[in-house]
Amino acid sequence: MVTTTDDPRAALLGVYKVPQQLFVRGEGCDLIDEEGRRFLDFTAGIAVNALGFGSPIFRDAVQDALSSGLVHTSNLFRTRPAEELAAELLRLTYPGRVFFCNSGGEAGEACFKFARRWAKGVGGEDKVEFVSFHGAFHGRLFGTLAATDRPDYRKPFEPLMPGVHFAQVEDIRSVEALVSRERTAAVVLETVQGEGGVRPISPGFLRELRDLCCERDVALILDEIQCGVGRSGRMFAYEAAGITPDLLSVAKPLGGGLPIGAVVMAPHIAEAIQPGDHGTTFGGGPFVATVALAVLRAIAEPAFLQQVTLRGEQLGKGLQDLQARHAGVKDARGVGLMWGLELEGPVAPVIAAAREEGLLLVGAGAHVIRFLPPLVISSEEIARGLEILDRVLTSV
Repeated sequence: MVTTTDDPRAALLGVYKVPQQLFVRGEGCDLIDEEGRRFLDFTAGIAVNALGFGSPIFRDAVQDALSSGLVHTSNLFRTRPAEELAAELLRLTYPGRVFFCNSGGEAGEACFKFARRWAKGVGGEDKVEFVSFHGAFHGRLFGTLAATDRPDYRKPFEPLMPGVHFAQVEDIRSVEALVSRERTAAVVLETVQGEGGVRPISPGFLRELRDLCCERDVALILDEIQCGVGRSGRMFAYEAAGITPDLLSVAKPLGGGLPIGAVVMAPHIAEAIQPGDHGTTFGGGPFVATVALAVLRAIAEPAFLQQVTLRGEQLGKGLQDLQARHAGVKDARGVGLMWGLELEGPVAPVIAAAREEGLLLVGAGAHVIRFLPPLVISSEEIARGLEILDRVLTSV
């Protein structure tokens, strides 16, 4: 039985462990609690706040969006911001069409639906299965959860969507054994596995996967909800492999903090989708789309991406130095400003101690600390974060 208490946190459903700090403001790469204490944020709202807090680009875009008076119209009517945002996404990715929604989970679900719709058209009613990968995390809805390799997330909600099989990353033979021309609709993969331990997928494996999907008439879905829109140092992480997917899911940083998801799909997928096959009430609304367009254009600037690359190299080298100095650190891996530090023991005590020292971190499973600072983080802030982490690793 749920009861009310004097604790203001009691009104929220307890699906997350809530820390004591109550944050009331944000400035740059800092969150500030009700007592005025600053915390250096290496989470960016789990890769969402790409421009940090209080960005003038974000603020000006919000004011511009509000000045029109158009916050929401639904997709019954045309508005310019959604069309301009879609065109910009296609300019930065590949020719096709764009579907807007409200989150990464919804973008993942839409990818599965669109892939099945196309696959049935080219291969018949039995072409409905998916191949995912061990270590995958695609979301918490029934389709995306079925493609997620986390037993503790899956078990309470089984049975999930059937027909999902799991292959090994970097092992093309394990994929070949599961991909069927007659039964498989799509292969789905995070270009950089996030919750699975921050594991970048090699360009060679991505190319092998692209070739296999083409050979067997199977769609390739790349999930860049976390690693896309500049976090890898490229606009999209798949660019390093010189390929394009059939479907690309995008979300977290796209709205700069506002909720938006998107699916970019190649023409052959788009041609299979008919009016009424899918929909959204809020997706691509003029307010959010106006802000997202400003965020997207800012991140796409070559000088901005170059800074992400430079700061990522600094962060990566610093984490590798920590690995060399601390026996309890097993590995440091990542790309751009998305890194993981794998520990011998659990990360929870380290994350808790870092918070006490003024550094906010997030885990990626029980043994990996994930580093996802705002893309605007400075060299000095990275150095300060590494210094705090060094002290914490020494003391915990």
